[in-house]
Amino acid sequence: MTKPYADKKVWFLTGSQGLYGEETLQQVADQSRAVARLLDENAEVAAPIEWRPVLTDAPSIRRAMLDANADDDVIGVITWMHTFSPAKMWISGLEELRKPLLHLHTQANVELPWDTIDFDFMNLNQAAHGDREFGYIQTRLGVARKTVVGHASDPRVVSETSTWMRAAAGFAEARNLKVARFGDNMRYVAVTEGDKTEVEAKFGTQVNTWGVNDLVEKVEATADSQIDALVAEYLEQYEVADELRPGAERHDSLRDAAAIEIGLRTFLDEGGFKAFTDNFEDLGALKQLPGIAVQRLMADGYGFGGEGDWKTAILVRVANVMGAGLTGGASLMEDYTYDLTPGDGRILGAHMLEVAPSLSQKKARVEIHPLGIGGKADPVRLVFTADPGPAVVVALSDVRTRLRLTANVVELVTPPELPHLPVGRAVWKPAPDLPTSAACWMAAGAAHHTVMSNAVGIEVFRDFAEMVGIELLEIDDETTVRGFQNELKWNQVYHHIADGV
Repeated sequence: MTKPYADKKVWFLTGSQGLYGEETLQQVADQSRAVARLLDENAEVAAPIEWRPVLTDAPSIRRAMLDANADDDVIGVITWMHTFSPAKMWISGLEELRKPLLHLHTQANVELPWDTIDFDFMNLNQAAHGDREFGYIQTRLGVARKTVVGHASDPRVVSETSTWMRAAAGFAEARNLKVARFGDNMRYVAVTEGDKTEVEAKFGTQVNTWGVNDLVEKVEATADSQIDALVAEYLEQYEVADELRPGAERHDSLRDAAAIEIGLRTFLDEGGFKAFTDNFEDLGALKQLPGIAVQRLMADGYGFGGEGDWKTAILVRVANVMGAGLTGGASLMEDYTYDLTPGDGRILGAHMLEVAPSLSQKKARVEIHPLGIGGKADPVRLVFTADPGPAVVVALSDVRTRLRLTANVVELVTPPELPHLPVGRAVWKPAPDLPTSAACWMAAGAAHHTVMSNAVGIEVFRDFAEMVGIELLEIDDETTVRGFQNELKWNQVYHHIADGV
């Protein structure tokens, strides 16, 4: 099976020292190759692992880190101190490294050969204290990393390593991401605002604005043959309402929607954009609010934020990259309304039209309905309900002194029939319960726009936040309002100190 990040790679770096002599170092190299190969050949591991020569001195360590930085295909490095690698040798290298780091605390063997073990064996297999030496210097230097403990054959180790790789792929994407904003933010809305300069400093993401009519030019240049081909695709992939089918009274609206999708894809692809925003208060000469176009673009991996919400557009793109190859998807989401039944609270989420059909494996239906906002023609949209199962909703907020991710573990559920709600939607039970979740979410100042992912879970966002160096607040089954409020206070002090006065 092809790895989802087959065009990327992770370097496997092994630490030792020259004191052991060539024979021992050859054994170290052979065993570290075997460990790297064991991981790389596992189908669950998301990116290829490339073994690199054993590192035994400070100059070679520093050079390896600089080379990793310079290679755009390297999304991260895995380190293992096979024997004992005096940690001062790693200082200059660790200070140069700009790629995500996973410290694999492992050893060549699973069990000890109790009846034959001698000091030669002990001398060769010293990771138990070699890695602790390495852990010390990472902490001393304040190095962000993930530590995974166990043998490379252990499914838990494989899973944690692959999750880290997914976060590293998301981090690499954020470093090169370009977001196109068509128009500005929705007027008077607070949470869609933010510091674009700080986001570019932390994430590496460029966020800039284009006039909506720059997009309109691409839409109007769309050829009839292109529209014909895309309409045929709609008819093949989805259930299409009778009134939108060829020859029916509203078929032109479907063609208008197809032209918008083609124009959007053209603009984004020509400009190298993988995320974008629009705003129903600024649609220029577009005939309708982009609905099906936005939904399909998100399903294809693009990021999107409604009402000019560029921060959520970034998150949707990153989540899509981190979920590559997995069942499910990532989408813009918004908590719309509640079922407040005591003990069975549920949230009904949507966002006017723009929810990605990748949240469901069922065939969506193409429909057209009035939208009493935006002042344009009735928009075409995909109607479906997200599949039941585990998911996570995550928001990125600018809280003045820093950026904050807030994440809630949720369970998507099957709702009753919704015959009068013609939008893409999801219904979920938030952990630990609706009252606690909502109270903590608002205490965090978290955004009302989120990315929902039912492809990846909380762990990948935890790793991603560590790589980016921003705060992550988690709401899960163990969360209490009082504990969460205390965490907010502690974090305020920590980040004030960590980021400087």
